[in-house]
Parts: sequence; C-alpha cells; structure tokens
Amino acid sequence: MINETILAIIIAFAISAMLCPIVIPFLHRLKFGQEVRKEGPESHLKKQGTPTMGGLIILTSIIITSLFYVRQYPKIIPVLFVTVGFGIVGFLDDYIKIVMKRSEGLTPVQKMAGQLIITGIFAYYLLHSKDVGTEMLIPFTGGFEKGLYLNLGIFFVPAVFFIVIGTDNGVNFTDGLDGLCTSVTILVATFLTVVSIGENTGISPITGAVVGSLLGFLLFNVYPARVFMGDTGSLGLGGFVASSAFMMQIPVFIAIIGFIYLIEVLSVIIQVTYFKRTGGKRIFKMAPIHHHFELSGWSETRVVAVFAIVTAVLCMLAYLGL
Repeated sequence: MINETILAIIIAFAISAMLCPIVIPFLHRLKFGQEVRKEGPESHLKKQGTPTMGGLIILTSIIITSLFYVRQYPKIIPVLFVTVGFGIVGFLDDYIKIVMKRSEGLTPVQKMAGQLIITGIFAYYLLHSKDVGTEMLIPFTGGFEKGLYLNLGIFFVPAVFFIVIGTDNGVNFTDGLDGLCTSVTILVATFLTVVSIGENTGISPITGAVVGSLLGFLLFNVYPARVFMGDTGSLGLGGFVASSAFMMQIPVFIAIIGFIYLIEVLSVIIQVTYFKRTGGKRIFKMAPIHHHFELSGWSETRVVAVFAIVTAVLCMLAYLGL
C-alpha cells in the first residue's frame, strides 16, 4: 500500500504540475480573473485579474489519479463523491461570480442546498456501510485498537452535517492568501495519508492524490500567485478533509489538524456577531483572521508560514493521539 500511495502522489503531482502551465493561460484568455473586494486589504488590489477557478486543476488530477485505483480500493468512491460534489458547488459559485458577473455567486440558500444534498447522501452511506460505521475515535484514549469511541446514536446524522459543512466552510474561509489554503491542506492531507496507510483504511490512494495535486498546484499558487483555486478548489478540499476523516472514523481529530480552518470560520462568526450587537464595533481588524494579522503588520508570506507551521505541529500532536 505504501508504494501504491507514493505512486498516487507522484501521478497526481505530475498531472497537476503539467496542467497548470496549460490551464492558467487558458483561464487568462477566458478572463476568469479574480475580483478583489474593495473592502479588503489594499495590498490585495494588485491581485485583481489573477486567474481563479484553479481548483479545476486540483480536482482533475485527483479524479484521474483515483481512477487508477478505484477498482482495487472501492472505499475511495465516497470520498471522491463528496470532494467532487462540493467542488461542483464551488465551480457554480465561481462561474456565476466571474463569468456571469454576479458578485454574490450562488445565493446562500442555493449554496447551502447543494452542500446539504451532498452531505445527506454521504450520511446515508455512513449509516448503511458495514465497512465504516458511525463510531468516532476519541483522541488520546489509546488509539484505534484500545481507544474509546464516541457513539452519538440518533445524533450521528446531525453531527455529520455539522462537521462536514463546518469543515467545508472553514477551508473556504482559509483560501484568502497566496498559498495559504494549499499549504495548510497539504499538511492535513499528509496526516490523513499517513494514518490511512498505517491503519489500512483503504483510502490512502485518494489522500495521496490530494497531497500530490496540491504540491503541483502550489508551484503556481505560492506568493506571488499565478492562479487561485477559487471556491471550486476550497469547497472541494473541505469535502475531502471531512469525508476522509469520517471514512477513517476520526472526524473528532479535525478540531486538531484543522485548527486553522476552525479559527478562520470562528473569527468570521465572532466578528459578524459582535459587529451587529455593538452597532459597528469590531474585535478583529478584519475577518477572516488571516487578514487581521496582515493589517497588524505581518507580511502575506509570514502569515502563510506561521499558519502552516501551526498545522504541522498540530498534525504531529494529533498523531500522538492515535
């Protein structure tokens, strides 16, 4: 399995790295450029027009790589379904914003409806799958064999919706700086790959494919970015993280390995709630929280580096909890 997973990483990396120089000029010609918010940091205005929807590259490399393994590893199908499903929701959002020139993209109701449908199908699979089950490993209780498992009973389905959609939106909010979401998710996907190999969960080819595709994409997404992943990529990756964790019965670990995702979405919730209740006051200089650090004097590359380092340390901590 180790050799097959390494090969999956290499294949996905090669596909992603080769597609970027082809797709980026194509996105330029189609004028699929990023619209930078006027209320955002002034330093981001220079990003105006940078091609977005690069998530198509990520999803394509993941799909192609997964097809080589799907017969031998059928458990990657649910993960691929959620990843691509959320990626399609993100693509529609990007397409409406960029091509149809509707600044809001999908309405909140439309976006939520798509997320609920995909999550509902995945939850149905988990409930009826004999290979996965509904129990969730509690960190630092003894690992897969001797550890304690959380059994929520009738509350399992609501938990699936909360964790999947919450993670998805957390990853989406993290995509705000050059290479930030890509770097953080490479580390999270690496953790999931190591665990999948060690426990023989049967999904390491797709977790490895995500690692490889993001490494290839990072070559062109690192500061100064030549392409952004857009909602196509960030929503797809959010679906990947959540579905992979559930397939390995470790969704509780997302709170550790996905801490950056968590603080990103919490910073937005806190900022909006506080703003409304105080009549316009703010806790953070700007939300999501990566913009707060930018406006506090941190360079974009420093924010990305620190967030990635924090994720790396937390992934190692989470591994100790297995």
